[in-house]
Amino acid sequence: MQETNQTTTRRIKNNPKIMKAWAAYDWANSVYSLVITSTIFPIYYAILTTVTEKKVFVEETGESIMVPVRNQITVFGESYHPDAIYGYSLTISFFIVVLLSPFLSSLADTIGNKKSFLQFFCYLGATSCMGLAMFTGMNNVFLGLLFSITASVGFWGSLVFYNSFLPDIATRDKQDALSARGYVYGYIGSVVLVIICLILIQVLAKDAEQAKLYTRISFLLTGAWWFGFAQYTFRHLPQFGMVKDQLPKDLVLLNYKNIFKKHEEQGGFGEVLKDNVSFYVDVAKESFNELFKVGRTLFKDANLKYFLSSFFFYSVGMQTIFLMATLFGKSEINLEQGKLIATLLIIQIEAIIGAIIFSRLSRRIGNKNVISIAIVLWMVACLSAYFLNKENPYVEYQFYGVAAIVGLVMGGLQAMSRSTYSKLLPEESNDNTTYFSFYDVLEKLAIILGTFIFATLIDRFDNMRYAALSMTLFFTVGLILIRFMKLQIINKKETL
Repeated sequence: MQETNQTTTRRIKNNPKIMKAWAAYDWANSVYSLVITSTIFPIYYAILTTVTEKKVFVEETGESIMVPVRNQITVFGESYHPDAIYGYSLTISFFIVVLLSPFLSSLADTIGNKKSFLQFFCYLGATSCMGLAMFTGMNNVFLGLLFSITASVGFWGSLVFYNSFLPDIATRDKQDALSARGYVYGYIGSVVLVIICLILIQVLAKDAEQAKLYTRISFLLTGAWWFGFAQYTFRHLPQFGMVKDQLPKDLVLLNYKNIFKKHEEQGGFGEVLKDNVSFYVDVAKESFNELFKVGRTLFKDANLKYFLSSFFFYSVGMQTIFLMATLFGKSEINLEQGKLIATLLIIQIEAIIGAIIFSRLSRRIGNKNVISIAIVLWMVACLSAYFLNKENPYVEYQFYGVAAIVGLVMGGLQAMSRSTYSKLLPEESNDNTTYFSFYDVLEKLAIILGTFIFATLIDRFDNMRYAALSMTLFFTVGLILIRFMKLQIINKKETL
């Protein structure tokens, strides 16, 4: 049995078709990241939660500027800034992912069907994107936030299983390039769809109401794109995992067809259901025990300890800024919708170049130094964002400068983080899903902390500049910790 598994692994690793299929999922799901997270949905949300715009006279320039007046959202009798509520909704979505991913990862390793879980979260995210088309105004704002949460759970939940395939299908010397290739596919695919959506909203729409209609159509297109292109990945990506011999009777809760059987030969439906529930409870207990065990094991390795600690802190800043950047541009400087989307498109294109540059640069100076450079540039971006002032006549160009920095390092730091962690893991391990579950849980905990701090500071100071400044502290800690990593030879061509 062991020899068969090793033969299968050798056949799967570095298989061009499988690696292409894996990277293609980035092409499929990254449209969520750009359309829903970064561009069209946050702008649409800001528009629907804005009552009106008022003119404010600026003495320094002698001119008036337009400032949006936002609707407050009431939750349990308390009124909150709509951007703060959006931030809190992201916090909730990542909290759900943190609770689910260890259990589901352990279940996938036990049953050997992590591709099935990848499919489930993909379909949850894609259908939720389509559901956002029902969000039409303040009268159903909570419906829009609900679908935003479930779409986020679908996207990030699927990444737990998607990322865990990387060490399964590629040897260490191929992982940097394959990781970057996935991000490049994702950036290109998402840019293509956003251009299509932009034509609908900015060119074909004749008035504001029609623009809102085409925006909702864009949400439908996003879900269809994600669902449709993912089929190529699912067709060629193998099931991968260690299957245990003893599984519950008929796995009722995972196979809907078995729910409608009487199961007389196995003691009846009640007995089978009881067996299933007991199985899932045991898996849940084992999964969290395994997560803590994996954490202790990983942190015994000095390089992994410093990398994961650094990763947590710089992810607080990186992911929070990424998630809230569009609302910053809309709320803080009231940038026009067309200019804001165009800026974010340029960021995506720049991120493609950044991912390639950082991947190649890592071969010369190592992953550790590349990550350090990226963190420093993120710190520069956060400090620059703090000094943006809507009353400054050149604020629009300053925003473009900040966006240029973010675009350069966004893809590069994400790709290098994923591949660096992958290269630090034990080779030929059957626990890659669990290892990446820990990695993803750590990232989600960082996002929970970051979005909560960001939302709280927005609600407290009624602006995002202090929130952006607070992220600099986390980048600083991340930079200090990554410098404690020791350089070591991974193979003849690359070093960390």
